[in-house]
Amino acid sequence: MDILKFITAGSVDDGKSTLIGRLLYDTNSVLDDQLEAIQRANRKNNDGTLDLAILTDGLKAEREQGITIDVAYKYFQTEARKFIIADAPGHIQYTRNMVTGASNSDLAIILIDARKGVVEQTRRHSFIVSLLAIPNVLVCVNKMDMVDYDWAVFDKVKEDYERLTESLNIRQVDYIPVSALKGDNIVNPSANMPWYTGKPLLGFLETVTVSKARETAQARFPVQWVIRPQTDELHDYRGYAGRVVGGEFRVGDPVVVLPSGFSSVIERIELAAQTLDVAEDGASVVIHLKDDIDISRGDILVKQNEQPAVSQQFEAEICWMDTRPLDTGQVYLLQHHGKVAKVKIQDVVYRVDMQTLEKSPGGDFGLNDIGKVQFKSADPLAIDSYVANKANGGAILIDARNNLTVAALMITQSE
Repeated sequence: MDILKFITAGSVDDGKSTLIGRLLYDTNSVLDDQLEAIQRANRKNNDGTLDLAILTDGLKAEREQGITIDVAYKYFQTEARKFIIADAPGHIQYTRNMVTGASNSDLAIILIDARKGVVEQTRRHSFIVSLLAIPNVLVCVNKMDMVDYDWAVFDKVKEDYERLTESLNIRQVDYIPVSALKGDNIVNPSANMPWYTGKPLLGFLETVTVSKARETAQARFPVQWVIRPQTDELHDYRGYAGRVVGGEFRVGDPVVVLPSGFSSVIERIELAAQTLDVAEDGASVVIHLKDDIDISRGDILVKQNEQPAVSQQFEAEICWMDTRPLDTGQVYLLQHHGKVAKVKIQDVVYRVDMQTLEKSPGGDFGLNDIGKVQFKSADPLAIDSYVANKANGGAILIDARNNLTVAALMITQSE
């Protein structure tokens, strides 16, 4: 059974948490103690029904204010599929949380309030979805009960969103009219919208085919740990532990260690007590090479004929996550897999205006700002573009003064 990882995003009060709560409730995926907690919380909707949003609002501040602050993860399954849901906050000041939740998602559900249509946060979240190369988007036009289930309202929202995506890198967009509060088109088709002939939300999630870029990505193996027990029993044991990100490695494959350029051949692959012939994408294994060469944590093994760029200069789309603005005179730390390198910012290529999605050259970078920046690293880095390989094209920026993560990076190209 495969797993579908998806995120819900949208503006404040669009009903993201209610939609997930309704999905869990109507599929009988809520445990008895969770139902008791909802009843004890005594949070009711205007019509007297239980407020299902509380199923994902886990923080005390979220329950008190009736908003989502941090990303909440929920898990459920049907006979067709397993699901991991990330409920992202809608407030602009928590955009960084949304980026975190979306980075590992296969599909994004963008909620739009039928009464308000496409707003700034719709554009912001859609731009982030495009930036993070999430291939599939499902637009749920919510609160259809508040516009009398009018087809014309739904069609107008769809038309506006299609115009928005013309300038974004989103491959597939689908649309479903729903009412999370009333349960229309969540698990079962809605009798209130006979004009909609597609699947309800659950049916869509169970059957959607998600194209995963990782399946076509070239093989990469970032070394997380060099295993050298140096005991009498394992005197000559030398293994390299890590996780395959993209592609696969087989025993006998010629490989190159980057950034050094040393080459060897895979002699053995271990997974726990087993010996494997092949390590596929996502597998955490130990690789042994025929030659004893200098390999350290942070180095990357690649196939000889599938080498990425090795460079000290590169450009990346960034989402700034710190209250302290970006400082072009500051030396930051870049963490790429297990490697940490000092970097300086050469230039701010542009910053995106989320009202218009226009790209303005230069300018200050503050909390939740998104744009493109040129970097220079003290050490050579073996990197792919984020579109080609998310795991090897993503990184984080750390402020060495306080050790805080200040930005998420999606590498676009290297020099």
